[in-house]
Amino acid sequence: MGRYQFFGYRRENGRVGIRNHVVILPLDDLSNAAAEAVANNIKGTLALPHAYGRLQFGEDLELHFRTLIGTGSNPNVAACVVIGIEPGWTGRIVDGIAKTGKPVVGFAIEGNGDISTIASASRKAREFLQWASEKQRETCAIQELFISTKCGESDTTSGLGSCPTVGNLIDKLDPAGATTCFGETSELTGAEVVCASRAASKEIGEKFMHVFRAYQEVIERHKTSDLSESQPTKGNIAGGLTTIEEKAFGNFQKIGKKAKFIDVLKPAEAPAKGPGLYYMDTSSAAAECVTLQAAAGFVVHLFPTGQGNVIGNPIEPVIKLTANPKTARTMSEHIDLDVSGILRREMTIDQAGDQLIEIMLRTSNGRLTCAEALGHREFVMTKLYQSA
Repeated sequence: MGRYQFFGYRRENGRVGIRNHVVILPLDDLSNAAAEAVANNIKGTLALPHAYGRLQFGEDLELHFRTLIGTGSNPNVAACVVIGIEPGWTGRIVDGIAKTGKPVVGFAIEGNGDISTIASASRKAREFLQWASEKQRETCAIQELFISTKCGESDTTSGLGSCPTVGNLIDKLDPAGATTCFGETSELTGAEVVCASRAASKEIGEKFMHVFRAYQEVIERHKTSDLSESQPTKGNIAGGLTTIEEKAFGNFQKIGKKAKFIDVLKPAEAPAKGPGLYYMDTSSAAAECVTLQAAAGFVVHLFPTGQGNVIGNPIEPVIKLTANPKTARTMSEHIDLDVSGILRREMTIDQAGDQLIEIMLRTSNGRLTCAEALGHREFVMTKLYQSA
């Protein structure tokens, strides 16, 4: 499996990243301005503003901490500065990230104010950035690469070309020991029984069905029994997908023909059963899903699109591929891999899978994705219920 080697950054806990970010992480919405000010002061650091944090409780609070701690703990992050309005919850984030062994420090605004906090945090961020800049890449095996996937703005070409290309990659890399992840609970509506049959055991299949039924129960109790205007989207319909069932079976092609998923993860939950394919309970909203998968420790993302989606992520590079020749032509600045030759019978899915492996390894070695080059840094927290 030597041809699947890549060059990555080995972190203190042994995990391997493919980027070397110094992150300025706000605990809550009130701390966004301070975090962005620090990133403005210290060029090369990365602030991650978001909309939530205050008055969370219960399951939302646990998800909030799991997402932020996971984001700071991601192997693509070399070091992290946490800024919060008060010291208690700020310290909880710092303590969680510190378990990885990477440099992390927290600052609270209460009792100090923005100006003092920004000054202190900027000094530490400068120290972290210069320290991280001397980190060197080293040769790593494919078993150390954590790969996530979802699709977006799907159309008929997605299920026929780009999603099967990702599935071909997973079929090739799963036996080689890679760790992979798919999700999008709502987008499996109509294909849920077939999906459950791809679990590694009856128990894991039942765990998936429990998650799926829980989602259905929530939308019927609190929203509607009709997914129209959402699943499929108007873009999906314009691309020829008339029902959620059609969309689901195209989406399902991303896990290939052979791999079986070995566990079902909560949103932003890190995989704990070793190498293999995992399912994560996520929204089908692109930015939310990728944010959750990055928080779970996945370091490179494969994103098949039909009609064209521009998603990126600040932590996890997003590689976009399409089998739609119009999208490849009109949105070329967003597309890392054009596999439209599949539908013209100019390339096989197997050949497309090999090309996707190649571009993924080049990205892992440092090549910027289109989304990174264009500055797409969509970071969107998932919130389940209303605040207190």
